Amino acid sequence: MEKDLLTLADLSSDELWHILNVAQELKEEWLEGSNQPILMGKTLGMLFQKPSLRTRVSFEVGMLQLGGEALYLSPDEIKLGQRESVEDVARVLSRYVDCIMARVFAHRDVETLAAYSRVPVVNGLSDRCHPCQALGDLLTILEKKSVLRGLKLAWVGDGNNVLNSLLFGASKVGMDVHAATPPGYEPAIDVVEQAFRFAAETGSTIEVGNDAHAAVEGADIVYTDVWTSMGQESETEQRLKVFPPYQLSSALLSRADPEAIVMHCLPAHRGQEIADEVADGPQSVIFDQAENRMHTQKGLLAVLIAKR
Repeated sequence: MEKDLLTLADLSSDELWHILNVAQELKEEWLEGSNQPILMGKTLGMLFQKPSLRTRVSFEVGMLQLGGEALYLSPDEIKLGQRESVEDVARVLSRYVDCIMARVFAHRDVETLAAYSRVPVVNGLSDRCHPCQALGDLLTILEKKSVLRGLKLAWVGDGNNVLNSLLFGASKVGMDVHAATPPGYEPAIDVVEQAFRFAAETGSTIEVGNDAHAAVEGADIVYTDVWTSMGQESETEQRLKVFPPYQLSSALLSRADPEAIVMHCLPAHRGQEIADEVADGPQSVIFDQAENRMHTQKGLLAVLIAKR
């Protein structure tokens, strides 16, 4: 695969499956208490413009479990693109560490880091994509459903970076995605067009519309996310007026397959995008998702750094 992981659109289906397979192997080893120190002597530099519980802890603990180390660099320490140019940060940091993970606002910043870094760069989140989240999601679905091809994933809510990555990842493994967003909050046209092309190669279908009931009908997976992401706080009032019909409630979930699983990438604003009884209900796998972030990121780091 390429040196970096900036978006799942850059991976072939085989490369995506390879990461998932390595993640499964490492998770099995971890469950047996036998992870090997394949990253001994390696260091991950973690650049954060946005704080995160799951991203920081899953990467940091994952590196430790594989024998490596992780260095946390807070927003105030680096001030990416302000105190020092993104290009120079990449040039300097990549002389110290073996891999860079960056959680940023603008996707162009991870692209610039990758262009000027001599070591792999992983997109820990940007305004365009969240590939690490989608990898963890695919592993979770595979564990719960045993297959990926032919399943229907329904997305209800904002057309955000997580949806973008699910559109890329699902279409590359043959999963159908039916997304329902409020009018004006659809995913970017170029993302949808790319997903259509990937879906044509694998035989899956992509549908993007505004009808939550139609999207969820018969779905195997029902997924939602916050209505207002970090950096969109000025839109909160307007979004709270527009999004309530897209809440993942028990009534909406009842339209899905009876064995459907419920997903949310967290943090959740309970009572807004998801009802408590759904988030805590028997169909919810949201905390399995959170754990699998660590396992898929270990798989990704093993492939990028250890060439496993």
